[in-house]
Formats: sequence, C-alpha cells, structure tokens
Amino acid sequence: MKKISEVRSFGGRQLRYEHDSKVLNCVMQFSVFLPQAAAKQSVPAVYFLSGLTCTDENFSTKAGAQRVANELGLALVIPDTSPRGDDVPDDPEGAYDFGKGAGFYLNATQSPWSTHYHMYDYIVDELPALVEQELPLTAQRAIAGHSMGGHGALVIGLRNPERYTSISAFSPITNPTDCPWGHKAFSNYLGDDKDSWKQYDAVEIINANGQSLPIRVDQGLADGFLEEQLKPEALKSAITAANGDGEVHLHEGYDHSYYFIASFIEAQLRFHAKHLN
Repeated sequence: MKKISEVRSFGGRQLRYEHDSKVLNCVMQFSVFLPQAAAKQSVPAVYFLSGLTCTDENFSTKAGAQRVANELGLALVIPDTSPRGDDVPDDPEGAYDFGKGAGFYLNATQSPWSTHYHMYDYIVDELPALVEQELPLTAQRAIAGHSMGGHGALVIGLRNPERYTSISAFSPITNPTDCPWGHKAFSNYLGDDKDSWKQYDAVEIINANGQSLPIRVDQGLADGFLEEQLKPEALKSAITAANGDGEVHLHEGYDHSYYFIASFIEAQLRFHAKHLN
C-alpha cells in the first residue's frame, strides 16, 4: 500500500493510496479520510461506493463529508468504481454505463470480464483487510453509496450483515434485474442466466432472505433516472413486506448530482454513527 497524497481536511487527514490488487489483477487507487480521533485510537469506518463514471476522488472532493466525519470520529474509505489499467477490458463502444468506471460491485463470471471484474470480493474482503491492517481502523464498518454505488452498498450490506452495522444509499439502482443499466451490466458480466442476477439485486435479496441491517435511502424526485433506472418504490415495497428496519426518504426538487449528496450526507453519516457507536 503506497501513499500517493495527503492533505489536512477539517482537522483530519485526507489520504490517497494505490496498491496491487490480487482480487482484481491490477493496480487500484482508493482514498481514506481519517478524523482527528484516529491520532489517538482506532476508529470505525464508513465505506462509500461511488457511481457510474466516478473514481475515488468524486466523493472525496464533492460530497463535503469530512467535517461531519471528523466531528463523529468516523473514517471514510472510498474505493474506485472498477478495475483500471491498460490490460483491463472496457466497453467496446466506449459507453459510460459498462466497463471501466462501471464495475457494478459484482464478481463477473463471463470472459473477458472475469479476469479483472471482481469488485464484490474487493469491497467485501480485500480492501477492508488491507486498510484495517495498515491504518488505525476498527473492524466496525458501515457501508453507503450513490447510484451504481448505492446498488453496491445495498447488495453488499444485505448479503453480509455480520460485517456491517448499517447501510445507506443516495439514488440507488434498487432493482437492477428490472432496469436497462442492470440488464446491460448483468448480461455481459454474468451471462444470460437471470437467476444468477438475483444475488446482486437488493429487492430480490430482501424478497428472498428478509432484511436485518437498518437501511436509510435518500432519493431526489427531480432525478432524471428515477422511473426507468432507480425504482425506489420497489425497494420500499420489499422492506415493508419484510417488516424490515428501513426508510426511503423522498426529496422534492433534488436531482442525481453531488449537490444532492452534499445536502444530505450529514444525515446519512449521523445515521451510521448511531449504529456504529
């Protein structure tokens, strides 16, 4: 793990690293914010998964999360959204919704994607093991994300309730087996067996297995992707049917952008802090 940058931020430290990922077979970069409290003791972490086209730097520079994270004594661990490198295959047409920048937080089974695209294992196993060994972090973790990353946070949290205390998401792709983004990604990464897609669909997971971790979702009602891609009503219905501990907050006038995230990131971090502490 090689540090490539460090700056002070709201009294804490914003760091960026790179490392050789054995899971993804490439060099990966990720960002970490360490609050002031980490100078004296290990602290819990919120993992934030970003969306389509993003890297680890989008949330770090646009969300305005560091002030509240420092106040609450929370680290922020912010991975990239896909494997990178000259040897990593990309969308053959250069589209933004598949390939590099669009790993969908799953383990690909189809060639040529299966060599590198194992973001599920990277987020669940490899990255936490690395940062908890090298940095002053406890084994307490929460998980959050935006859009494609919101999908990732929901799926990973729901499938691994023993590893996380809580889940949150901004504008998540809640039901990817029933939207164009999901169909494109899953058919390429996972193949034509649609039963295999369900393991990476939050609505399908809750319908099959229920829900044990608390969930908070924030969704803007002026989001251009709302009806076709995101389908928050499907998630809300699944949570209700499972008698789960979850709330879907709908916000008039807010879109899909980082302005929306910056407006409600404090609420989400305080939600996680309540369960982490």
